[in-house]
Amino acid sequence: MNKSDENNFTKENQAKDSQVQSGQEQDSQAENSQIKSNPAKNSEKISIKALTTESTPFTSDELIHWINSRRSVGNLDLPAPTQAQIEEAIECAATAPDHKKLRPWRFIVTAGDARHDLGRALVEAAEAKATEEGEILSEKTVKKTQTMPLRAPLIITVVTQMQEHKKVPHFEQMLSTGAAVQNLTLALKAQGFSTVWRTGLLCNEPAVKAYFGVSADDYVTAFVYTGTSPKGEHPRKPIDIEPLVRFES
Repeated sequence: MNKSDENNFTKENQAKDSQVQSGQEQDSQAENSQIKSNPAKNSEKISIKALTTESTPFTSDELIHWINSRRSVGNLDLPAPTQAQIEEAIECAATAPDHKKLRPWRFIVTAGDARHDLGRALVEAAEAKATEEGEILSEKTVKKTQTMPLRAPLIITVVTQMQEHKKVPHFEQMLSTGAAVQNLTLALKAQGFSTVWRTGLLCNEPAVKAYFGVSADDYVTAFVYTGTSPKGEHPRKPIDIEPLVRFES
């Protein structure tokens, strides 16, 4: 995977970030979030910390409304979050429930021209998969696959880095990653951005894992497409939870 010096954090910058523990070693959250290309600057977007000062705290009703209004938005454009905003959102993601503090999640940020590189990796994965199945990709499918990462100005890929622990089965680590993704999308929403969580049949193909530089045992769990909705977000319909819940006493 090609990475330019200006698109990655230096070790000095990583040391300044708050430390998180992964097994017996400590990695900074900046190490866990590799910036593959500089996201678009957007000085007008707000900071989560600015929303939650002592003078203007969220009420419980406001917070519940905020969560209930979250929705996926597929049509995304610039502006995208700045690097500082991404780091802030990932700090929120890192508060997810995490049995034994294994920190199984890793974050890779792709923006700008790096999205074309990701598109080529997806095409390589699709062609390899088609060959295994005795098929040939059509030109239309190749083009569609190549341009998938261009559906948003920025993508945050979340990887589950499975760890062996006698008290923490793999499924718990995957669930923890899911909780981290939810926190991430809510934080980005609080900053004024829209997101959609995508995966697809190719996300864990060898070519894609090789592109991201992750182990064959790791799981690409989410492509969080991030940006601004040109038309704004339509209110979501309330969900009837009655058939989903059972109370026992």
